[in-house]
Amino acid sequence: MKIFDGCRAFIWRHYQENNCNAYLIDRNKRIVIDPGHEHLFRHVRQGLENASVSLAAVDLVVATHGHPDHLEGVRILGKPTLFAMNEEEYAYIRELAGGYFRIPEPDFFLREGDLNVGSDSFQIISTPGHTPASICLYWPAAKALFTGDVIFNQGIGRTDLPGGSGEQLKASIERLAELDVEFLLPGHGEPVIGKQAVEANFQAVRDYWFPYLSL
Repeated sequence: MKIFDGCRAFIWRHYQENNCNAYLIDRNKRIVIDPGHEHLFRHVRQGLENASVSLAAVDLVVATHGHPDHLEGVRILGKPTLFAMNEEEYAYIRELAGGYFRIPEPDFFLREGDLNVGSDSFQIISTPGHTPASICLYWPAAKALFTGDVIFNQGIGRTDLPGGSGEQLKASIERLAELDVEFLLPGHGEPVIGKQAVEANFQAVRDYWFPYLSL
C-alpha cells in the first residue's frame, strides 16, 4: 500500500493471528519500521518484492518497541542491514523474555532527538506508556508519524502489560498531538490520512480513552 512517494505500508489485516503493520521508507536509503513476527514475515517479504526491494537492499531496521510482534522479523534481515532500537527498551525486553526471545544486539541505539539517514532527517520521540521506552519516529519533511503501539486509528496501545503506564501513555499522546502530522501511521489498524483527520483522531482518543487511562 503506497502512502506517498517514498513510503509504503504493509498493513496486517489477518483477524486470527496477531502481527503488526510494517513500513518501508524508500528513498536514497531504505528503512523498514517494525518488521513484525518472524514466522509471519511473509507480508513484509511480499511487500518488499512488490516494491522491487530485496532484503539485502534494506539499509536499516527500526523497532518502535520490544514486543515480539514488532521486533522478531529483524532476525531475517541480516547484515549488511543495520538494526536500531532504544537501549532501555532493548534491556527491558531481554529481561522480560529471558532466554526465550533471542534478538540480535542493535548496531546502534535510538535516543531522543535527530536521526539522519542518508539525505533524510527524522526525529526520535520518547513515548513511554505501552512499554517503558517506546519511541515514535517523526519525519518532518513528509509530516509523517510512525506511532508503533502508542496511538492507533481510534485506539491506543495496551497499558496492562509489564512496564505499561496509563499516565505515561496519556502524556506521550499529548506530545505527539503537538506535531504537524498529515500521515499517522500506527502499528496496528488503518493509517489516518489528512491533517484534519489526524487532529480529529487525537481528539477522539482523548474523549474516549483518556478517562480509562486515569482509572
